[in-house]
This record gives sequence, C-alpha cells and structure tokens, in this order.
Amino acid sequence: MTHPFLDLAPLSAERFASIEDRVARLLETRQDVVIMQGEALLPLEGAIRGTAGPGTVALNVITGPYGQTFGDWLRDCGATVIDLAVPFRTAVTAAQIRDAFARHPEIDFVSLVHAEAATGNTNPVAEIGEAVREQGALFYLDAVASVGAEPVLPDAWGVDLCVIGAQKAMGGPAGVSAVSVSERAWARMAANPQAPRRSYLSLLDWKERWIDGGRRALLHAPAQLEMLALEACVERIETEGLYAVMARHRDAARAVRAGVADLPGLEPYVHEDRDAAPVATTLRVRDGLIASEVVARALEIDPSAPLAAGGGALAAEMIRVNHYGPFADPQAVQASLGALSEAL
Repeated sequence: MTHPFLDLAPLSAERFASIEDRVARLLETRQDVVIMQGEALLPLEGAIRGTAGPGTVALNVITGPYGQTFGDWLRDCGATVIDLAVPFRTAVTAAQIRDAFARHPEIDFVSLVHAEAATGNTNPVAEIGEAVREQGALFYLDAVASVGAEPVLPDAWGVDLCVIGAQKAMGGPAGVSAVSVSERAWARMAANPQAPRRSYLSLLDWKERWIDGGRRALLHAPAQLEMLALEACVERIETEGLYAVMARHRDAARAVRAGVADLPGLEPYVHEDRDAAPVATTLRVRDGLIASEVVARALEIDPSAPLAAGGGALAAEMIRVNHYGPFADPQAVQASLGALSEAL
C-alpha cells in the first residue's frame, strides 16, 4: 500500500540545487545560498560559530530575545561582545550604530535581528547596512520572521550572512531554513580555526563539499518532505507575487493597530508605526489586566484566532497577534480583534 508522504522518489541533488536557486531569487541575491536541514536556529548558530572567535569584536544589537541569544553564542565563541540594547517598544537606528562604532572603532562584526516577531518591532536594515559598510564590519542578519513580510535584500544592504526560515511570513515548513553567504563571510570562516567542520553546524562543509563540488553530491540524505514543502511554499509566493504577499502583511499590521483603538484596555506595544513589524503586532494590556489571562479567554471564544501571550516576563503585559503567512488576511485579523473584544 503506497502513501504519498512515504513512498517518494529520492530527492536529487539537481532538484535540491534548483530550490536553492529559487530562494536566491526570492532574496534577489548573487551570494551563495545554502539550504540547511533544520529549523532556522541551525544556520543562525552555525553562521556565528563559523565566523566569530577570539579576536572578534562584535556589536550585538538587542531589540528582543534573539539578540540576547546571539550575544551568548558570540561570547561562547570567545568574541568580545558590545551589546547595544534598545527598548523592545522601539527599533535601533543607524545613528545609534554609528555612535557605537565611534566609541569602539575595533568592531568588526555586527549581529542584528531584522524583525522580532516576539516583540513586534522591525529594524531599518537598509540604513543600518550603510553604516556597517562604512565601518567595514561583517554584517550578520536574522531575517527569519521578516522574509515574505517586508523586503529582505542581502546584496543591496551589504549583508554578509542573511538567515531566513520559511515558517512565518513565507507560510512554509519550520524544519528547513537557508542562509546567504558573501565571499567575505566565506573568507572569514576559512581563516577561523574554530569554525565547525564535519558538523551539522558547519557551513564550510556545505561550501567545500557541495558548492565547490558543483552541487552534484549532497552531504547527507536531505529532509525530503521539508524540502518539497519549501519548494511549494516558494512556488506559492512566486504565483501570488512577492510584493503582493508583503502588501498583505503590511495591511494586516495596519488593520490590527487601527482596530486596537476600539479595544479598551489594550494599546500597541511598539509605539511608532514605522517601528512595527508587518509579521506580528504586539499589544500591551492596561488597567490591571494580565495578558496571558486575556489570551486564554480569547482563545476559548475563538480557538482559531492567531493569538499568543508574550514569552517569559512579557506574559503578564504583552499580547501578540500573529498575522503572518496564511493569517495575513482580513478574516484572521477580524477574528483576533473580535475574540479580544469579547474577552475584554
């Protein structure tokens, strides 16, 4: 008895490479794109461990929980880390980046999250990229949440390591991810004696055994179902049009922020519209309310509403409306606002 998810023809190296090429076109990049066989934390950590080590002086921008994680990885690699933390209700500015460079001209690595789905903010990467290029530092960007919801342009922005995942705005699978790698980043890895080798974290293995080999032989058996799902996800974006997909996310964010004005007890967590991520809108509870309790009541009213309480200490004050992928839709937005209204 055959099964469509189990009895599949092997995924060829040629097809694997073709999916990489489609992801590269999505990012409008000429850099090497490597699809990693795991959730986006795999290339996020692999890229840091490949390029950072003793002697690295890193400016680590913290606008949410992932920035904190990157700082931990960088320190674990032996890098000197200068944290630039801004309130989670705002975004970092290019002026703040330049000020950090002026105070620490030895900085040679910058790590940044584009959009923090957990806190609902997004950072102006194009302007920051210009500042990083002036410094000559290597630029590492987490675009996992932003890709598909807003422009992600590694080449135009001077990003050396741009990590994406398919599970949010792209509306795809969580178990596969990708990273675009500049020539400067490859050179940094090749010169780093601590860069992982013969490891699942190793980007150099992919470079030497996959890319340099003409993409003819895969390193190991691919995660076939996830790769096929990623291919279908990219095909769906190509069919709808990337700019149409981004417009859906932008419209959803605007609708949530506008709709909150009619909900007593809630206000946007991110203060300025320009700093608000189109992938998710975070809300702050007022008047003695507890966010996790409001979300629990709302989900009892409508279990399909894409709502979540903030993580950790933010569970008491933050509600997150996850309007990404298939939820970047007027009906999903209305369901979220309606459930919150009844819960309040």
